Amino acid sequence: MATNENLPPNVIKQLAKELKNLDESPPEGIKVGVNDDDFSTIYADIEGPAGTPYENGVFRMKLVLSHDFPHSPPKGYFLTKIFHPNIATNGEICVNTLKKDWNPSLGLRHVLIVVRCLLIEPFPESALNEQAGKMLLENYEEYARHARLYTGIHAKPKPKFKSGAISESTTALNVDQTNTSVLNADQKSTTPGAALPLPCPSPLAPSTTSTRGNGKEQQAAIAPATDTGVSGSTVAAAAAAAAAAPTTQKKEGGLAKAHADKKKMDARKKSLKRL
Repeated sequence: MATNENLPPNVIKQLAKELKNLDESPPEGIKVGVNDDDFSTIYADIEGPAGTPYENGVFRMKLVLSHDFPHSPPKGYFLTKIFHPNIATNGEICVNTLKKDWNPSLGLRHVLIVVRCLLIEPFPESALNEQAGKMLLENYEEYARHARLYTGIHAKPKPKFKSGAISESTTALNVDQTNTSVLNADQKSTTPGAALPLPCPSPLAPSTTSTRGNGKEQQAAIAPATDTGVSGSTVAAAAAAAAAAPTTQKKEGGLAKAHADKKKMDARKKSLKRL
C-alpha cells in the first residue's frame, strides 16, 4: 500500500480500489499505469480515436492529484506532443471537467473518458493552443493535416504498462549469465593445443637458431632436450648406441692390426724359405 504524505489514508484506499478496477476493466482505448509507492500521479496511454487526425497514435498523459483531492480537481498534462486546441504546447489540458465542472464524486474513469472524448470533439472557443483553435475554425483540412503530422511524428506506440516486467527482465538476465558461465567453463576445460598436437622436430636431430652478431648470422647448434613419455625409449636407445660406438670402433681397430701382423709374419716366412 502506498504511503503518500500528500494524500490521506482514506483517499489512498479509494484510489487503490479504483485503479485496480481500471486495470481489470479499462475503458475503451485507455490503459492506466501508476507508481505503487505514489498514487498522487496517475499515468495513462490513450489511443487516438478512429476517424480523427489522432488515429493510429498513442498519447501518454498524466493526472497530478493535489493534497486536498478529491475536493479539488487533478491537473492533467499530455506527455506526448499533440496539436490540439485544448492542449497547450507544454501539455496542459483545458477541459471543464478538470475546472469549473469538477465534482468530488467524479472518479478517475470519468476524467480519462472525458479527455479521450476531447480528441474526438475539440472546443476551439476555450483554446490553450490559439494556432490550433484558429485553424480548426477557419480551415479544418489544414488543422487536420497539422494534427496528423504531429501524430505520425510523436505519437508512436510506447512501451505498455505491464506488471511483472522487472521480474521478466531479471529472469532473462539470469539466463544470459548462466549461459555465459557454462561457456566459460567449457573454454577453461579445453586447453590450447589439446585438440590436435602440433608436429614437433625429432628429438635426435639437433636444431639450429640464427643469432646476429656484428651484422653477421651465426649458426648455433642446440642439443635436443631430454624428453619423456612415448619418445623416451627412442632417446634412451640413441644414448646407448652413442655410448657403444667407441667400443665397437676399438674392437675393429684391434682386428685390423692383428691382420696386418699376420701378413708380416707370412712374408718373413717366405723370405726364410728362399734362403
